[in-house]
Amino acid sequence: MFKQHINSIEQNSLGLSIDINCDMGEGMQNDALLMPFISSANIACGFHAGDEDTIKRTIELALENNVAIGAHPSYLDRENFGRLSQSISLIELAELISNQLSLFEKITDQMGCKIHHVKLHGALYNDCAKDPLSSKIVAQTIQAIDPSIIFYGLSGSHSIKEAKAIGLRCVKEVFADRTYQPNGQLTPRHLDHALITDPNTSAKQVLTMVLDQEIKTDDGTMIAVEAETICIHGDHPEAVDIAKKLFNTLQQYQIEIKQP
Repeated sequence: MFKQHINSIEQNSLGLSIDINCDMGEGMQNDALLMPFISSANIACGFHAGDEDTIKRTIELALENNVAIGAHPSYLDRENFGRLSQSISLIELAELISNQLSLFEKITDQMGCKIHHVKLHGALYNDCAKDPLSSKIVAQTIQAIDPSIIFYGLSGSHSIKEAKAIGLRCVKEVFADRTYQPNGQLTPRHLDHALITDPNTSAKQVLTMVLDQEIKTDDGTMIAVEAETICIHGDHPEAVDIAKKLFNTLQQYQIEIKQP
């Protein structure tokens, strides 16, 4: 486990870096408190939460804190916060992504900044992670809008594989506040043990993923994982405490926190 690294930490830096991203602009009232402890913000595009005003205000906060500005598109589903799967065609999927990114790009242009990355939200994120064709359409749509945009996707998923296949730069994401299944997918939210609420447990899981490149799943087995960005959900009830603990723990281990 990561304890093997303690001696080297005491002598010199490990030379490691990691991004911390957070879902924001979702009306949770804690965005300003979270910003100092993250390096990337995924901002809701209005389909599951937020609107043009919240996008602008969250971008302003990100600029003030030198945090990367990302779009966080979802299914059109404000009633369920974008967390219920929908059966839509591939054409509808492309339009879904395009409409949200077009709005986001219009706002960033007005504010003199650019979209740094895109990370899908909720059920759309999970559905694409499991489906290569949907992932390919999403990656192609993002690339057509701006090929310099970085795509954040679940480590080991079809989302990452398909983005890589078309040459879209991508970053492999792991989660600080969620548990994992043996197949590498996140534990469904309706299960009692899906969320990690203890900041110490969260920090320990992240260190294992970053330093040992593995994760303990909900049945106790260890699986390999590549961690390039760590997600904290802004709507998590312990989001601020988890972010603070994670930020301080990574600093203690001399792991630099920076955007991709």
